[in-house]
Amino acid sequence: MFFLALTLFALLAPGLAPGQQPDLEIEPVRTSITVRETVEAPSPSYVTAFEAEMLESRPGVNIDDRLRDIPGFTLFRRASSLVAHPTTQGISLRGIGSSAAGRTLVLYDGLPLNDPFGGWVYWSRVNPDALEVVEVSRGASTSAYGDRAMGGAVSMFTRIPDARRMWIAAEGGSAGIAETRGGYSNLFGKFGVSAFARGLRSEGYYVVEEHLRGSTDRKAGVDFLVGDLRLDYFGDKNRVTFKTNAVAEQRINGTRFRENSSSLGTTGGHFQRGGLAATAYHSRGVLRGTFSFVNGTRSFERVTLLQRVVAEDTGGSVVWNRGWKSVNLILGADTHRSEGTSRDTVTSTGFIRRPGGRLWQQGTFVQTDFAVGPRTRVYGGLRHDFSDRGNDFWSPRGGVAFSEGPRRWRASAYRSFRSPTLNEFFRQFRVGNTTTLGNNGLIPERMVGFDAGFDWHLPSVLLRTTAFYQEIEDLIGNLTLSLGALPVRQRSNLGRAVGRGVEFELQKTVRRVRFEGAYLYVDSQLNSVWMPQTARHQGSFQILYSAEKTLLSAGIRSSALQFEDDLNLFILPGYATVQFMAKRRLAHGISGVLAIENAFNRTFLVGFSPTPTIGGPRLVRVGLVWESGS
Repeated sequence: MFFLALTLFALLAPGLAPGQQPDLEIEPVRTSITVRETVEAPSPSYVTAFEAEMLESRPGVNIDDRLRDIPGFTLFRRASSLVAHPTTQGISLRGIGSSAAGRTLVLYDGLPLNDPFGGWVYWSRVNPDALEVVEVSRGASTSAYGDRAMGGAVSMFTRIPDARRMWIAAEGGSAGIAETRGGYSNLFGKFGVSAFARGLRSEGYYVVEEHLRGSTDRKAGVDFLVGDLRLDYFGDKNRVTFKTNAVAEQRINGTRFRENSSSLGTTGGHFQRGGLAATAYHSRGVLRGTFSFVNGTRSFERVTLLQRVVAEDTGGSVVWNRGWKSVNLILGADTHRSEGTSRDTVTSTGFIRRPGGRLWQQGTFVQTDFAVGPRTRVYGGLRHDFSDRGNDFWSPRGGVAFSEGPRRWRASAYRSFRSPTLNEFFRQFRVGNTTTLGNNGLIPERMVGFDAGFDWHLPSVLLRTTAFYQEIEDLIGNLTLSLGALPVRQRSNLGRAVGRGVEFELQKTVRRVRFEGAYLYVDSQLNSVWMPQTARHQGSFQILYSAEKTLLSAGIRSSALQFEDDLNLFILPGYATVQFMAKRRLAHGISGVLAIENAFNRTFLVGFSPTPTIGGPRLVRVGLVWESGS
């Protein structure tokens, strides 16, 4: 009834005048990946693009919750970054991974957002209001990215500075959420400046069901503060961008003593002149955490480990592209050096261990695409990666696309690999009472993938479907060594993983209403069992209504059951949640916002520690937004 009422309201809204274009339009099929802001790499695979309005119509506090409608976009352990420990904030595309390493490169204005030690992502660093577009590409279909993009890439781009633009927003709601954010941008001749700040406090919510809670349990909450500064120079021939972004946060992880604090910052810049683009960056972060033992009745808790992880990452790249009448050519080289140490203090003995190390990787690549006749385009690429750990890997890629009017057929094949992260090599940690050990003897993963699909684009309809196959040798995951009250796991090369499936995306506009549907089926097997942390079915559906002063959306997300562990012993049942969002302009420059997540307060499992843990309850937020300028 909820969706039916909204649909009827939207369809019965005032129609368009003769000859007037609809407010909601279907974006054209994207056939390239943005490597830099003005440098694109054509791709035979399709790229999902979430424009600003699509992001605004999703109700999540952080950007990870707003991207869950993309087929195949999965958060590790299905938990929101609003309560998840930083080290579990990884993503997986097409069910490719079983750990928080994610195998997905996340870029923010062309600079890596992944943590230098473990590859996880601090989603709070990104302000959804400041984004212009988010691009999601699946698989290693482009040669422009290295091993961190074995499963795909997520590229987020903020808005180019506007003249005299300012905005401030304040929101509050359930779970004690109180958030303030604001931004400013301006142009000074050929120079542009933009900046934003964001602060949030949340009491959080319990991550253990009420009948299992004991005196040690506390609400899992977070406080964080984010700052972002971007400077641009728009020359006649040159373009220079400088960007810095930093986050500091404090978390309570669900019990009296389990807590962590962290800070991470990245500074970098881009230079472009014609077809030549260069990038350099440096990231540095600190993660402090307290781990504990909780007894079976959850009435007693004892601190077992104090941990401080310090890591940094320095890197850069040079890309040159040139286009002729029917041929594009891209050449490039990149490098990054990660270094980190985990200082672990065992509280029962006072023993201190300092595991850590470094990983230095370099890569070169060439990529081209050319026309064969008026309708066919052929793609090819080759990448060479090598590291100071002796890894040496060649990654060929190829594809073809055939276009006929509004229809486009495409196919691609690729080979890729991923080096273990410093976290997988060295770090020991606990999730609840489950201990996971590092493994300095890990070897890289190697993947072969194929996909083929069809795009059909009309003024009011967009249909995209892709069938894919991916095979990974020596997949890195958590191997169960022992069970019981204190389970022990270790990072290991688990063996051969095979995933096959199909993705669908459908958009349809009717006047001021857009219907959006997405679905992923993936049969992902690890040796002879289901891939941990991978659901066989995922889907979403959303209705969006947009008028001059009003934006309304309602949607549903669903996920089938998945397994927590490599033995397929712990089952996380399937679930579905409903969300709602409304934004209404109240006066000149002032809008009111209402957002509801998990509207029917559905309880669903997200993990075992070995105590079952649950996802977010109903979250309701209201707020005001003030904007001025361009």
